[in-house]
Amino acid sequence: MTPVNTPAEPEDDREQTFLEHLVELRGRLLKACAAVLLVLLALLPFSRRLYSLLAEPLSAQLPAGSSMIAIDVASPFLTPFKLALLLALILSIPVVLYQIWAFVAPALYRHEKRLAKPLLYTSVLLFYAGCAFAYFVVFPLVFGFFTSVAPEGVTVMTDISKYLDFVITLFLAFGITFEVPIATIILVATGITTVQRLARARGYILVGAFALGMLLTPPDVISQTLLALPMWLLFEFGLVMARILLPDRVKAAAEDEADEDQATN
Repeated sequence: MTPVNTPAEPEDDREQTFLEHLVELRGRLLKACAAVLLVLLALLPFSRRLYSLLAEPLSAQLPAGSSMIAIDVASPFLTPFKLALLLALILSIPVVLYQIWAFVAPALYRHEKRLAKPLLYTSVLLFYAGCAFAYFVVFPLVFGFFTSVAPEGVTVMTDISKYLDFVITLFLAFGITFEVPIATIILVATGITTVQRLARARGYILVGAFALGMLLTPPDVISQTLLALPMWLLFEFGLVMARILLPDRVKAAAEDEADEDQATN
């Protein structure tokens, strides 16, 4: 007799009370905050050196005799501290995501875990890759352009606080942009859309990438283009990975569309 196929149950199907969930959530949040705090304490002694490294792409483009300045009285202290805190958050992302995963994982089915776990790790790596792309590729081009178009008689001397706010915006923009493949795979995996529909909407995606680049980056063509083109290429990469990771869903969607076309004709 052929056994009846039943959907896989979550590995931990023991029901917890609402209070137990709150206690576990509090413990996970405390561990995540502790990780951020420990990394922050480790980075604080090097905060000024870290800011010098962050300012290197701009400092290399400044004219001879000019330098960065601090307008506010507390900026020489608060700006490096703010940078150290931001780096602590970024470097602690793996620990924070692990705590979130440990809290959510018991409620997931086995097949959901198989897909979610690699996506979780890959999303962290892609975020880091986006930040690295912004620092090593985008910053030299953008700051070189800005300093080259300064009117004659104007000395370029950027405030350190304004500079940090500017680069944080770019880091977040490119870090989030590099998550496009993960978003594409999730959309296909959850059945919200299909690879075929996304492929047909390629032109709209490209236009939307440039529109999003205009909103997320400073008002210059260089940074907008450097954000839009990787976004489009990562979208194409996401389509390829969706076909590899979700062959059954892609095949089923293709068969459904073929049946719809036959019914229409």
